[in-house]
Amino acid sequence: MVRPGVTTQEIDRAVEHFIRKQGAVPSFLHYNGYPASACISVNDEIIHGIPGKRVLQEGDIVSVDVGAYIGGFHGDCAATFPCGSISPEAQDLINVTRQSFFEGIRYAKEGHRLLDISAAIQQYVESHGYSIVREYVGHGVGQAMHESPEIPNYGHPGRGPRLLRGMTLAIEPMVNAGSAAIQQLSDGWTVKTLDGKWAAHYENTILITDGEPEILTAPVI
Repeated sequence: MVRPGVTTQEIDRAVEHFIRKQGAVPSFLHYNGYPASACISVNDEIIHGIPGKRVLQEGDIVSVDVGAYIGGFHGDCAATFPCGSISPEAQDLINVTRQSFFEGIRYAKEGHRLLDISAAIQQYVESHGYSIVREYVGHGVGQAMHESPEIPNYGHPGRGPRLLRGMTLAIEPMVNAGSAAIQQLSDGWTVKTLDGKWAAHYENTILITDGEPEILTAPVI
């Protein structure tokens, strides 16, 4: 549905309809007062954009963040999508953000330290000339949507709690094309880049196993 002429509210309604059709409940709806089922953030909006009447335009990049609760557990995932044809620079930002997640989860194995994931994400992002958002982080996820531990997208390897089999973690790089500085809008939710440059977001819920991590929210499209 990320295409020119579609409103962010239309995407949100489709997300809610799909979640409920599966017998699940939107995790985000009414969470701490949040008014929608998805966070939809466009261009220089990093996270927590509130869906509304905004009409998507050719060349936009659109981050869609979704949570669902079913069978007593939450899942949390996000990705940034092109709206029609986008610039090579915008596509590179999306690509680097997505790949930084996979660079990080190379270390999402039993016995590693939590910040091994964080450091790998930071190194990959910054090696491509982009900035990591510091104020918002990944998190544990399970019977509650936000659980310990917090998982920053920056840090020093070899630090943090040791990863244990059975942990479920939401790993979510948030990457700015310019500086890492952010601002929150007066709606109390939407977070944008301070310099107006674009941002991207990528997230999956993963399971720590005795081998490679399992991506629990892997897309099936």
